[in-house]
Amino acid sequence: MAGPEGGDVVTREERLASTFVELADSLVDDFDAVELMTLLAERSVELLDASAAGLLLVDPLGALKVVAATSGAAEAAELVQVQRAEGPCHDCCRSGTPVTVPDLAARRRAWPSFVPVALEVGFRATHAVPLRLRGRILGAMNLFLAESAALSAAGRSTAQALADVATITIVQSRTIQDARIVQDQLQEALDSRVAIEQAKGVLAERLGCSVDEAFCRLRGYARGNGRRLSEVAREISERRLTI
Repeated sequence: MAGPEGGDVVTREERLASTFVELADSLVDDFDAVELMTLLAERSVELLDASAAGLLLVDPLGALKVVAATSGAAEAAELVQVQRAEGPCHDCCRSGTPVTVPDLAARRRAWPSFVPVALEVGFRATHAVPLRLRGRILGAMNLFLAESAALSAAGRSTAQALADVATITIVQSRTIQDARIVQDQLQEALDSRVAIEQAKGVLAERLGCSVDEAFCRLRGYARGNGRRLSEVAREISERRLTI
């Protein structure tokens, strides 16, 4: 049991170190970017005591696309940002700096579409951090809080560190000189997300379950069989695989 002074900090540091090791171990030559970013979003929620998280990437036309979300509620809120081009991640990508909103209700005028949906699904605060590569913004990670509050300075630093890991993930932890290579990797991650969304729908209908449960089933099968999440998703969507 942690002591009253500082014990919990040690526990958090240990969890953070364990997360970085887990992510580093996943960076093999043929890693699955969407699976890794989903894992990163999940660990961010756990480490920062958030309610949910999402990761969005910038597509070749400059629009944001959802790549990972830890819950249906988070995905619903993130999709509004994509569809309406407004919200914390949108502003974060535009400015290249973190966006902290401890009280979402106060942003109704700035984000008239995003705020009502976020509040409806149970979120009261948000913190978005950019995914940056040599001055270029590749996307943003968004943390949702169920209570009106701001992340601590330590929490904000941790969130940015985790976002930086996501950036390394996207570029496969190697030196990138050619912008076209980066773009190809971004596009691959976005295409994988489309396949996964289709597979979630197919599984949810086939199994008579929620899309969140379908995603857990999909990830569990991919992990248990040592396969890429995107490949399993495509086979399910094309009715070539039943799980």
